[in-house]
Amino acid sequence: MTLFTVIMIAILVIGVGISIYYFQIRKIRFTVLHAGSLTVHMEEFEEVFESEHPNVDVILKAYGSRQAAMQVAELKEECDVLAVADYGVIEELLFPKNMATWYIAFASNEICIAFTNSSKYADEINATNWYEILLRNGVKFGHSDPNLDPCGYRAVIVMKLAEKYYNVPGLFDKLNSSENKIIRPKSVELIGLLEAGELDYAFEYLFVAKQHNLRYVQLPPNISLGDWKCADYYVTVNVTLSGGTVKVGEPILYGVTIPSTCKHRDLAIEFIKLMLGERGRQIFVDRYLEPLDTYLTNNITSIPTELRNDPEIGSRLQQWEK
Repeated sequence: MTLFTVIMIAILVIGVGISIYYFQIRKIRFTVLHAGSLTVHMEEFEEVFESEHPNVDVILKAYGSRQAAMQVAELKEECDVLAVADYGVIEELLFPKNMATWYIAFASNEICIAFTNSSKYADEINATNWYEILLRNGVKFGHSDPNLDPCGYRAVIVMKLAEKYYNVPGLFDKLNSSENKIIRPKSVELIGLLEAGELDYAFEYLFVAKQHNLRYVQLPPNISLGDWKCADYYVTVNVTLSGGTVKVGEPILYGVTIPSTCKHRDLAIEFIKLMLGERGRQIFVDRYLEPLDTYLTNNITSIPTELRNDPEIGSRLQQWEK
């Protein structure tokens, strides 16, 4: 091989490298802030979206849903799509600051008690004695931070409902004040503790427990927050968060919106089309989260026309009055 050939090959290799470098840095950074419990779904959406939009780099940021909304509402963090485990945090934190005017509630689930084969009394726990097991000596259980994550305040609501449902006076105070209770910012952070044997039980979404192949106790509909027929029962209890926000018991509803910090509106609409269209619905189902047959919204006229007119989404949209 001549010196000239070597030089030409080197120039070619450098040129290709530079081209790849500039292609990478010129990609559009598209940011999605989402509930930690949606991580598995979002990673799949990221893969599909980037394959269909090779000039886009999807940046996923997982938070507790209240924390995600606060990142937008208080810190003005750039966010093209906000997908949360409770549509209510969009109403509570973004609407008052005119940082969003609409949401679409797109999926529901329920709270369960997740555990592993290594959990203490794993072969005894069931839907009628779970609270007794959690209160036994040496049993460690946990939930996420109610001030940052909806799964956290939903866990507290479940404990309050359990006191009523099982007719055990003082049960909530015993569970809530237990010295063996562990709190983490996001509910998904408890999964690692369960798997490592550092935690025996955790209040989790049922679909998250299934994703991670955990064992679980499915709670009665009256306390699981997963049955619309029990909505009137759920609403009888509430929890007050730091700052005075009161969260009332209600069926679990995941929500999505495009906040005012969005830099790429057209891409945001396309991403939500992926999420809520037939392909996205199948991804949710395959990962154990059941999408709603009817998508609920606070203000159908505020939803982008492109979503309202989409044949896979528009026919499912319905405005609701809570």
